[in-house]
Amino acid sequence: MVVAYQMGALKAMLLYLIIHQTWKITADDEEWKSATATYVKETNGSIVVEGACGYADLHKATYGKYSAGLSSMLFNRGSTCGACFEVRCVDHILWCLQGSPSVILTATDFCPPNYGLSADYGGWCNFPKEHFEMSEAAFTEIAERKADIVPVQHRRVKCVRRGGLRFTVSGNFHFYQVLISNVGLDGEVIAVKVKGSKTAWIPMARNWGQNWQSNVNLIGQPLSFEVTTSSRKTLTSYNVAPANWQFGQTFEGKQF
Repeated sequence: MVVAYQMGALKAMLLYLIIHQTWKITADDEEWKSATATYVKETNGSIVVEGACGYADLHKATYGKYSAGLSSMLFNRGSTCGACFEVRCVDHILWCLQGSPSVILTATDFCPPNYGLSADYGGWCNFPKEHFEMSEAAFTEIAERKADIVPVQHRRVKCVRRGGLRFTVSGNFHFYQVLISNVGLDGEVIAVKVKGSKTAWIPMARNWGQNWQSNVNLIGQPLSFEVTTSSRKTLTSYNVAPANWQFGQTFEGKQF
């Protein structure tokens, strides 16, 4: 009876360890998914100067050559802007570099579909294809430059950023907009609130990409921001912009 009890307890413990370890792997490591990748040539090494996420000069935004345009399946109407992906070339003995090295890319642009061309050639960003349009510099870190299109694997990873979140203010007296960039961890922002010295917290609406808007006149007030990312983490940066802030200026807050 004692032996049977001990055997049952041992089986229960082994089952618990297996389930626990499986959960840990699933929770910590996102699985690789299949996609394709191409590149565009840019003289300054980055994919675009201004893309569909609104980051403008990608070098000033710190993303530079490690930027990518995503097909609509991945871009998700702009909500993926700022997210980070690890990408590696696989399953092509001629085009993939030996050892399948990977690069970390930031979603900064949209790769539009071209339904006039086949999804196998030219229509790489047609729905529901998952595709990355990379800079030439980043592409050649995982594949041969002469390759046209390569099969890749990708997975979401945490973003590592230097410095704090950046808030670039634009608009006018009746329309206030802020571009949020250099976001760490999740990278993608899903909600923003702004607060002046004379207001309560005001929810902002996504205008496009990572540009968030409000119709409240905040001129002459120091500004605070509350930013929420896709994993529901919230960070508050108080009095980021002084009372004499001007449209076109960029201010730095805290970092996740």
